[in-house]
Amino acid sequence: MRVPRAEPKRMSFTNASVAEIMARIQVPHDPDNPRLRTHSNFRSKFLPEHRDIVVYLPVGYDEHPTRHYPVLYLNDGQNLFDPTTAFGGNDWRVDETADALITAHIVEPIIMVGVYNTGNKRIEEYTPTADERMGGGHADRYGRMLVEEIKPFIDQRYRTHTDPHNTGLGGSSLGGLVSIYLGFTYPHVFGKLAVLSPSVWWNNKSILDIVSATLPKPRLKIWLDIGTRETDTAVGDAELLCDVLVEHGWRLGDDLHFCEAEGAEHNEQAWASRIGSVLEYLFPAHHYGN
Repeated sequence: MRVPRAEPKRMSFTNASVAEIMARIQVPHDPDNPRLRTHSNFRSKFLPEHRDIVVYLPVGYDEHPTRHYPVLYLNDGQNLFDPTTAFGGNDWRVDETADALITAHIVEPIIMVGVYNTGNKRIEEYTPTADERMGGGHADRYGRMLVEEIKPFIDQRYRTHTDPHNTGLGGSSLGGLVSIYLGFTYPHVFGKLAVLSPSVWWNNKSILDIVSATLPKPRLKIWLDIGTRETDTAVGDAELLCDVLVEHGWRLGDDLHFCEAEGAEHNEQAWASRIGSVLEYLFPAHHYGN
């Protein structure tokens, strides 16, 4: 029996103060920001392409040498921090947004890890199943790289909380698709998911069957959103995914947040406008131990 889903929130922010703070952010990108650290040409035994990894460290990281931090891994890492590497020249401004919200005590200080995509191999790496026309289907290899190689690399070099409650994974479009797939594959690693404008359409919406077949219900806190001006089917597809999650035990307003962002398109500017609310929902400010 279909569980009724509450009307989605047609807004870009869960908290008006988040919108106000983000509207005041005027800090230009600083390519020499010492809290953005790049690890170039990371090599994997699971995938042949090398890729860069950019790590954001929160305000106060060096001043509190005994403190450990939650971590959010984000796909399409070149789009997060730097307009010179971002698609279309528009980055998500994740570092400026996080700095402002952490300083305002709205978001807990966190480490964020941007994992670059590899261009023409992006579709292969970000899709869980192979599409007859478009190929793909190598998300399991990408997941093994994240879980068996990149996460240990980060945990060894930075002061991280390593448990799933303090570890998130996120992305947009195909990056959102692979995030929810890997969250369901590795719930013992990733306990929080940021699923922005996911490509539910991929391979006849196979992600819906994958989510439905995952038993027992994994302990995941999920942000799910979609813009109302993306594609003709995007909102309906996201609603289907939300419905499947609700049918399998997720509760809106508790471990699931679903947002239809009014007027938002499928682009970096739209995702940049929502990332503050994503951080607030997944990593709200409260006291962490060392």
